[in-house]
Amino acid sequence: MRILLSCLLILALVPGWTGEQRLALFEGAAQMDARRVDLDPHDPSRRKLGALTYLGGIVLTSRSPAFGGYSSLAVSGDRFLLLSDGGNVVRFRMGADWAPHDLHFSNLPAGPATGWMKQDRDSESLAVDPNTGQLWVGFERFNQIWRYAPGFARAEGYIAPHEMKNWPKNGGAESLARMPDGRFVTISEEAKVRRQFWRGGEASRRDSRQALIFPGDPLKGHARRFAYRVSPDHDVADAAALPDGSLVIVERRFRLPFRFSNRIMLVPAAQIAPGRVAQARLLAELDSPLIHDNFEGVAVTQEAGATILWLVSDDNQLFLQKSYLLKFRLERAAVR
Repeated sequence: MRILLSCLLILALVPGWTGEQRLALFEGAAQMDARRVDLDPHDPSRRKLGALTYLGGIVLTSRSPAFGGYSSLAVSGDRFLLLSDGGNVVRFRMGADWAPHDLHFSNLPAGPATGWMKQDRDSESLAVDPNTGQLWVGFERFNQIWRYAPGFARAEGYIAPHEMKNWPKNGGAESLARMPDGRFVTISEEAKVRRQFWRGGEASRRDSRQALIFPGDPLKGHARRFAYRVSPDHDVADAAALPDGSLVIVERRFRLPFRFSNRIMLVPAAQIAPGRVAQARLLAELDSPLIHDNFEGVAVTQEAGATILWLVSDDNQLFLQKSYLLKFRLERAAVR
């Protein structure tokens, strides 16, 4: 009887446990190393990449078992925030010396399900209101968007939009961008519907991704649909808004035996509208022999009148991959 009662107590304290090892969490003192990297390992002087100019980058490592898997980021001045697809948060300051300072590790205070397994915290996208500091996170598998207080102090609520109900469980809200006018845009990573028809044209399963526009805070407004025409054999990894209301989209491609590449795309502001099939043009492509990995996060900042793109890669916590953080300048002629 004592054994039976002990087993029942364990089940009561650990709901939803299936025998799988618990999701790794950040614990103890934060530790992270950064090493400078060249865009082209064979030509350190190379800076041009399509419409982008490489300004530098680092590869991040840590002894923490929870470190890695960064799918989204936010940058404000010299402050950086990286969010993993397991709900782990890295915050630090970094200046022109490329040396991270004031490092802080934490974990999302709440999210879908119990948080025991990684799929409970499959946080793939991030948006921040620069005025309030509130944060919104898109979760795959549950197709939900959660809002958090500044600094991820607490969860303030969530929504499971019925428009996202049929999005792929492992290919849902991979991107989430807050537009300059306060709207929010999210685009599915993968396709699920066979064929849809939009006012702006026909979008097939092979070349389109479902997308939503929220008029404001996703937890308060009704979403309207549009579609994004993706490059052949690519999926949507992330998106970020430019000051003029256009959208930078990172697309990802995987090829056997084990090779990632990315395309950086630009969607004009006028095409981000309900019922449209948004068309993008190529800004740059990251592929061998240049740095290439599973880049899943993009952030936009301004420096002395220049538009800066930051990219972060999701290493899937595999030794074959790396956590890169790269900085590019978007040349003005590219957005005219």
